[in-house]
Amino acid sequence: MVGKGYLGYNLAMMTRAGEDDVDALAKKIWEYGHMHQELEKADAIFALGSHDVRVAEYAAALFLDGWAPLLIFSGKEGRLTKNLLTKSEAEVFADVALKAGVPKEKIIIEPNSTNTGENILFTKKLLEEKGFDIRKFILVQKPYMERRAYATFKKQWPEKEFIVTSPPIPFEEYPDHVKPREAMINTLVGDLQRIKLYPDKGFQIFQDIPPDVWSAYEALIVLGYTKHMV
Repeated sequence: MVGKGYLGYNLAMMTRAGEDDVDALAKKIWEYGHMHQELEKADAIFALGSHDVRVAEYAAALFLDGWAPLLIFSGKEGRLTKNLLTKSEAEVFADVALKAGVPKEKIIIEPNSTNTGENILFTKKLLEEKGFDIRKFILVQKPYMERRAYATFKKQWPEKEFIVTSPPIPFEEYPDHVKPREAMINTLVGDLQRIKLYPDKGFQIFQDIPPDVWSAYEALIVLGYTKHMV
């Protein structure tokens, strides 16, 4: 039961929350989703596919800046890209990297996965088939999904070293035509629910959720941001 939510809102006050109040709640979850890990040199950059080509742009920039000698793109389609793209997310991302100047021979494409767990498992199998022995990765994900990528990778491929990063886009500038503000906030709520539930399903490692972050989540549910929940 939701009693008092984030910022001292009681239930009646939350139902009258304005945009600034909603943004304050959402930013709590947004910040929790970031891991704030510092970049380190690695054997490969591993970008997880989605609707957001800014992830591909950032991954390509990391490659061109010399952080790793190989660039991997993984993804077929997800909830947002299903019936939206004419090719897989990984192929779309690869096109972005090629246009940025990444050599084709430095790109590996995994075009069949449909969620974060499959991104990792299918890429693991593909690299094994190609004979690559990669010890350390830079994972590139959307900003608010850093923590989920981290928790999933730790569970699904624990023997590898990795750090996780994302395009340095602030909360206020992240919404776009594919995922406008309301859709983004719904996704933040749904992703936090998955961080809570997925360890018991064996998909991710456990991640502690601070009380103020969970209160923000509860408040946003009361306000109707439930469209991305499982």
